[in-house]
Amino acid sequence: MSDKTPVLGLVGLGRMGANMVRRLERQGVPVACFDVSAEARDAVRGEATLVCDSLEAVVGALTGPRALWLMLPVQFVESVIEELLPNLSKGDSLIDGGNSHYVHDLRRADELGQKGIDYLDVGVSGGVFGLERGYCLMIGGPDAAVARLNPVFEALAPGVEAAPRTPGRDGDPTPEERGYLHCGPAGAGHFVKMVHNGIEYGAMAAFAEGLNLMRHANDGARERAQDAETAPLEHPERFRFDLDLEAITEVWRRGSVVSSWLLDLTAQALHLDPNLAEFKGQVSDSGEGRWTVQAAIEAGVPAHVLSAALFDRFESRGQADFANKVLSAMRKGFGGHLEK
Repeated sequence: MSDKTPVLGLVGLGRMGANMVRRLERQGVPVACFDVSAEARDAVRGEATLVCDSLEAVVGALTGPRALWLMLPVQFVESVIEELLPNLSKGDSLIDGGNSHYVHDLRRADELGQKGIDYLDVGVSGGVFGLERGYCLMIGGPDAAVARLNPVFEALAPGVEAAPRTPGRDGDPTPEERGYLHCGPAGAGHFVKMVHNGIEYGAMAAFAEGLNLMRHANDGARERAQDAETAPLEHPERFRFDLDLEAITEVWRRGSVVSSWLLDLTAQALHLDPNLAEFKGQVSDSGEGRWTVQAAIEAGVPAHVLSAALFDRFESRGQADFANKVLSAMRKGFGGHLEK
C-alpha cells in the first residue's frame, strides 16, 4: 500500500478499467480500486495506490467529497449502485463510465440528487489502447462536480498533442482539444457516446462493404455456374482485377480522406492474415447502436446508414436465417426454384 491518499475510487478492472487505473496512477492521480475477481485485483496490485477487497473498503479509503467511478458492464451498474448507496454521503460523486443507456442516467441523477449525491455519466472511447493513447471522454453531470473532477478527466484524456489543432483555434487549449468535454447535464455524456458508437457501426460497415467489393473485383476471371438460378456477370471483362487488399489499406493510411484509426486496425489485421481466417464474421452489438436508432425514431431524424449497419450486425449472427428460408420456400413455390 502506498502512503498516498487515493482521490478516486474505481470499481471494475476489466479491459478498460484496469488500464484506466494504470494511466491515472502514471499521471499522478492515486486510485483505490476494486473488482469482484481476485485475478483482476491481482493484475493491478503494485500499480494502483490501493487495491481493495470490497466496495466498502474503496469508499472507506477516500476522503470527502468522495468520487466513485464505475467501469462495469451495463447489466451490473444498477446492483452496484444499490450496494454502494448506503456508504455514500451528501456531496459525494458517483460516475458511470460504462455504456449505459442515457435514459437510465436521467433517472439515476434524479434519485441520487435527492440524496445530495452528484451523478455523472462519462462516455469513454479508447479501447484497449487507451493506456498509451489516452481516453476520449464525453461527460454529463452537474457543473460543480464536473469541475471538481477536472484533474481526473485531464489525466485520462489523450492531451492536445493527440491531434493537430483545428485552424482558427488559438490561445490556451480548451478541454475538448485535450480530449474531454462536459457535454451538458446528466445523460448528455452517454447520449453523445451512444451516437458516437452508432457512427462507429456505420464507418466500420462502410469499410467492410468496400473491401468485400474489392475482394470480388476478379470475379470475371473465375468460373461461374451457368443455370437458371445464377445471374450472369454481364461484363466479366470489367471484373479482372486481382487486388491486394492488404496493400490497398496500407496506401489508404497515407494521405487518403478515409485514413483513420479504424483503417489502421484493418490494415494491421490484413497484414497478419489477408483471409482473416480466425474470424467467423459474427458481429456483436452491445446496445449503443440500437439506442441510437431508437433515439432517431423518437426524434423523427433519418439515420439510414446507422440503421443499416445495426441490422447488418443482426444478420451476421444468423438472425436472418429463417427469413432467408422463407424466401427460398416462396421461390420454390411460385417458380420451382431450387436452392444452390
